[in-house]
Amino acid sequence: MRTSNLLLATLRDAPADAEIASHRLMLRAGMVRQLAAGIYTWLPLGLRVLRKVETIVRAEMDRAGAQEVLMPGVQPAELWQESGRWDKYGPELLRLQDRHQRHFCLGPTHEEIITDLVRREVRSYRQLPVNFYQIQNKFRDEIRPRFGIMRAREFLMKDAYSFHLNQESLQETYDLMYRTYSRIFDRIGLDYCAVLADTGNIGGSRSHEFHVLADSGEDRIVLTGKGGYAANIELTPAPAAGARPAATAVMAKVATAGKHTIDEVCGLLNTTPDKCLKTLIVVGKDGSPVALVLRGDHELNRVKAESLPSVRTPLAFAGAEVVRTSLGCSVGSLGPRGLNIPLYVDNAAAGVADFVCGANEEGFHLTGVNWGRDLAEPQVTDLRNICADEAAPDGKPARIARGIEVGHIFQLGTKYSEAMKAHCLDEAGRAVTLIMGCYGIGVSRVVAAAIEQNHDERGIIWPASIAPFQVALVPINMHKSERLRAAVESLYQELTAAGIEVLVDDRRERPGVMFADMELLGIPHRLVFSERGLDAGTLEYRTRRDTEDRAVPVAEALSFLRAQLISV
Repeated sequence: MRTSNLLLATLRDAPADAEIASHRLMLRAGMVRQLAAGIYTWLPLGLRVLRKVETIVRAEMDRAGAQEVLMPGVQPAELWQESGRWDKYGPELLRLQDRHQRHFCLGPTHEEIITDLVRREVRSYRQLPVNFYQIQNKFRDEIRPRFGIMRAREFLMKDAYSFHLNQESLQETYDLMYRTYSRIFDRIGLDYCAVLADTGNIGGSRSHEFHVLADSGEDRIVLTGKGGYAANIELTPAPAAGARPAATAVMAKVATAGKHTIDEVCGLLNTTPDKCLKTLIVVGKDGSPVALVLRGDHELNRVKAESLPSVRTPLAFAGAEVVRTSLGCSVGSLGPRGLNIPLYVDNAAAGVADFVCGANEEGFHLTGVNWGRDLAEPQVTDLRNICADEAAPDGKPARIARGIEVGHIFQLGTKYSEAMKAHCLDEAGRAVTLIMGCYGIGVSRVVAAAIEQNHDERGIIWPASIAPFQVALVPINMHKSERLRAAVESLYQELTAAGIEVLVDDRRERPGVMFADMELLGIPHRLVFSERGLDAGTLEYRTRRDTEDRAVPVAEALSFLRAQLISV
């Protein structure tokens, strides 16, 4: 490919609203352009990378015995109503009507569609197990699309669905998909880890997320070293508190007018957040308030809170007016003493003595409060996120890392097949409800995640397997020299014939502009042609990660590049 034949839409500066590296660099490198909020056009350079990721994913799914299908992006409401998700999925489901006023949605996922297909086509146990996959655009109407391709409303996804007669068969395919995903991310060249995860609104009994480790990741994961514990923070149990110290202080009510946050109260009362308890009010299953109590230095774990029998799912905090009307004070003055609503106390909070809490009276707090003396012994549960250096479930100190979720595998069980009556006959001729698995990879998100993990101040540094081109040929002032043009053309033809993907920068640009663009694009290998170099019979070679050039004989350029490409 020649730059004269390529839409090379590089930018010197990124838009001000591009917050993370992948968003900035994908715009600056001319890989994507925004059409509407969270909706992007993929330009030729970006599409080359996207297709390379897709090719790796498809090859490994085929290797694992999965069969490729392509299902409609527009889905009838009837199937979602049959599964029970039409009303439960939430506003991320973009609903629409056709000219006959029939209800449809743009597919955010395809459990209903594949279950309908299988219940029509799979009749006998002899056809099982079976695993179908597709690579297709999805649409989720995110309330706040951000970070470019990382959290777009429309995105390219590989989703696969397996069907089984029994749990043992599902486990075999689940384990196979785990290994398949590991091969995919290994081939792409990502630093990743697989972690235990919550099943979310997809449902099911067990799941793993595959995370690319990057500081810009939205998810927090708990790790204890290579081969140790690895799980999403929402799924990680916090360590139990030790024995509660004996009470030493007398409870007292103190004025704290205008002090509502933990830090403000601590500053006024000369104490620390771990000696203060905060009371959070959430909406219960029947709509009435429920109180959750944690230490002031701890963070509520939403997934753990949603598992409580009295708490509504998804978790929602009670509004300020509801709190004031039902409990008689603002959130900043709330405390566990005297509340006549369901009350759950985190195990760390239950282990604190002589603590500070709200007095349930505007402008006042209580000091020297103790469980079992000043208020009843609490109903204790695990409500919080684990903290760094606390003991993880394997007993080792926890490390909290940031991750970008690029893949997720689920054991769905019979959630969809039971609701939609997906059955087949077993060996005895009995109708059996099929057991399902679900396996997704965010193909377009992988592109952004790779950039988050591989970039510097000059631009993108692509993993070799997904770089848009393998080699860049950069001639200096080629338009002024027929000898230079002939040398570039000769090597270009030679490399292309050898199956090497080459980009020739044949623009009439200054060398600094050409070098800056090639570094921005992140092409792994670069050869620079110059009149002085040809006089010496050499080219200047540099990898994208290098800072110094290396002289390579023109006559050996092909064999040299082949060796470099093989060694990657």
